[in-house]
Amino acid sequence: MEMGSQIKTLLGTLPVAPGSSITGNKPSTFDYDDSGLSVAGSSSSSRASSPLSWLKPGKCVAIDCEMVGTGPGGKISELARCSIVNYRGDVVYDKYIKPELPIADYRTRWSGITKHSLKNAISFKTAQKEILKILKDKRVVGHALHNDFRALKYFHPHSQIRDTSKISLLKKNAGLPEKAGVSLKTLALNLLGKRIQVGRNGHSSVEDALASLELYKLVEDQWEEELCSHFQLETSTSAETSGVSDNDHYMDDRYWPADLNDDSK
Repeated sequence: MEMGSQIKTLLGTLPVAPGSSITGNKPSTFDYDDSGLSVAGSSSSSRASSPLSWLKPGKCVAIDCEMVGTGPGGKISELARCSIVNYRGDVVYDKYIKPELPIADYRTRWSGITKHSLKNAISFKTAQKEILKILKDKRVVGHALHNDFRALKYFHPHSQIRDTSKISLLKKNAGLPEKAGVSLKTLALNLLGKRIQVGRNGHSSVEDALASLELYKLVEDQWEEELCSHFQLETSTSAETSGVSDNDHYMDDRYWPADLNDDSK
């Protein structure tokens, strides 16, 4: 029971640090308090709290990033916009970011980024600092999050990642092969009945973050229970394995003092 409680505490995470940056370069209809959470906004999320009492809504956010191409042939993906929404679906961060290298391809068809978009963009270093402060100690929801974290040059704790592209429950509910890759657009249409990423102006990172959050909530209770059981088993197995290793092999030469091994040769 004590181990289970520790796992639940780990998954629940800690509060966001005061002073998080939450204002964007674009006009916003949201008001924010010092905690980094919006106090009023367009809550498109279906519920405001988790069905599991030990999962705290304030410790969960959803993120989506848009990238542009830099370097030779525009093949390097660099961060150009980042949007984060809280558990209620309110936007807590939405800013354009200036890449560190010269832009070779705006990828507007997919990213929605144009030269004008980045006119008042903030530096990558500034954005990275602001974003990581919000993500710290949070369950982070998103789709194919490895792409977002790569653009942020950041590694989030594995136990705190909720990647909708890897949730087999979602694929199963959508009637799709569990091992097959699936797009956020497909999941949103099949499970939420929503058409996203359909305009000519490219993707909206706010829209994508909200879609990921809604998909996560569809299976949150079952998925979190499974994750809790998984981490409990993993921790228990690890403890048992570490206790057996040395005892089973204590007679091996490598466990004897070096001078005894030398004398026996």
